[in-house]
Parts: sequence; C-alpha cells; structure tokens
Amino acid sequence: MKVLDRIALALVIIGALNWGAVGLFRFDCVAAIFGGQAAPISRVVYALVGLAGLWCITILFRDAPAEA
Repeated sequence: MKVLDRIALALVIIGALNWGAVGLFRFDCVAAIFGGQAAPISRVVYALVGLAGLWCITILFRDAPAEA
C-alpha cells in the first residue's frame, strides 16, 4: 500500500471515530481539540478527512496484486 493510501486511510479512520463520538455521545472531538466547528483549523481537518474519503473510494476499484 502506498504512503498516500495509508495517510488517507488513517484520516478516514479518524473521521469515522469522530462521527461515532458525535453519534453516540454528541461530542465532536475535532471541534473540541481545535476550538469549535467554525475554527479555520477544524475546517481544514474536516476538509482533509473528506478528501481522504474520496481518495479511499479509488482503493475499492484498484486491481489487487496477484498472490503467488
């Protein structure tokens, strides 16, 4: 797996954990860490997670290497 794939996957996992916390506990980890949902750094994190999700869609459609 390429480095970019691993970074994107890590961001998607972070986003999934954050949404799980929002859904279960009404607690937004990103907003709590970076000063609210409207804070510029929070918006950057949300955007990066969204872009990572889009990138991870490409992983679904790649051909898997043949195993020996």
